[in-house]
Amino acid sequence: MPTSAFDDLADQLARALTGTHAHAWTDFDEAVRAELRWGRSVPPVPTRFPGDPDRRPTAVETAVALCGPDGRAREAALSFAHGLPELLPLVVVRCADWAGPVRERARSVLRAELPGLPPEAFGDLLAVALLIAGRLRGDAARELLAGSLREGPASRVTAMLGHGDRRVRRLAHRIGVERGLLSPSWLAETAATDPDVVVQDLCANAVLAAVRDAADGAVLGPLLRSRKGRVRAAGVTGLRRAGRAAEAEPFLYDRSAMVRACARWVLRQAGTDPLPLYRAACAAGTGVPDDAPYGLAECGERAVDVPVLWVLTGHERARVRAGAVAGLRRFDAARVEPLVPLLDDGSARVVREVVTALLPWAGRLPADGLLRRATTAPAPHVRGGALRLLTEAGGAPAREAVRALLDDPDPKLRARARRAWGEAPSSARDVPKVRSGWGR
Repeated sequence: MPTSAFDDLADQLARALTGTHAHAWTDFDEAVRAELRWGRSVPPVPTRFPGDPDRRPTAVETAVALCGPDGRAREAALSFAHGLPELLPLVVVRCADWAGPVRERARSVLRAELPGLPPEAFGDLLAVALLIAGRLRGDAARELLAGSLREGPASRVTAMLGHGDRRVRRLAHRIGVERGLLSPSWLAETAATDPDVVVQDLCANAVLAAVRDAADGAVLGPLLRSRKGRVRAAGVTGLRRAGRAAEAEPFLYDRSAMVRACARWVLRQAGTDPLPLYRAACAAGTGVPDDAPYGLAECGERAVDVPVLWVLTGHERARVRAGAVAGLRRFDAARVEPLVPLLDDGSARVVREVVTALLPWAGRLPADGLLRRATTAPAPHVRGGALRLLTEAGGAPAREAVRALLDDPDPKLRARARRAWGEAPSSARDVPKVRSGWGR
């Protein structure tokens, strides 16, 4: 078979060899099969591959034969994969082959090659195996490689922890935890800093399982300091087992609802009712924690705590005002008249919360006031909030506001207005509502 006919496939194979994505191998497999079935630039692969018994096939020829439509040629090509370790990802793909003899031969080749594989090559094979695991018969390669990871040397597991493929990293962390290869302190740091939420959860849960008493509590520090709410929540939960439930109180005012809920649970388990703590915090004047109003609304009593939240809508700090409005909405205690003036608030956070609270009553709001805000307010977030309410209500004021904002100086607001204008019918945009397409 003349190698000049394989130029395009050779280029694609080279990209797969130098790339970092498992998809490159499955894409190559599909491209070869399509070319051999429907294309004309590549001659058919001989059934008795390689055709000439006195000539060893090249890597490209072997790769093409491994992916071709003829099962006998695919099976024969597997014999030459022993000497071409760079083609082992295609052997992994063939482990899920629809032809039984090809599958069995591929699995035998893979099993024989595993012991001597360097970590990087092993990780690349595992990435392909995990990618095709969802295919019919695709689980065999995954089980073979994952079994090697579970039963092989610890160094192989640790080498996979930083692999570029997300599925490989997740499996490596899971097996590392199962085998007890990762220390609680390492797990805590990883949970606090890793960008993958699955890895975060795996490591955080492993840390919690390792905390049995106060002596183990030091490992909770990275969890409690993490910027990720789900990780902080795990750390707060661990405070109870570490005998440090009192330290959960500051987390009652965390920005994450999950963390606040965990802090309340820990304190209740220790016999402390969090509601009086919330009430005291919300009565602290200038010292009100930013997110205390959220927590008060999550566990408070409507008759007692709604008046407190109304007072906090006038607090000097924007986060407190926004939390108070959100709390009123949670209590289903929002009222139109007192909230409308907050549409002019200097904080975009506050205006967003007010708009969300007022949406159910958008049709009852004074349209002239909203139109004035949408067209003349100096702050973009005020114009945008008014436009959101107008488009919810629909009608002529909404169309007028959208037209006025088509050339707004704020690029985001201008784009929203143009999107809303484009979604409306061209005949004078005279539908009952002009939908904005945002905030839904």
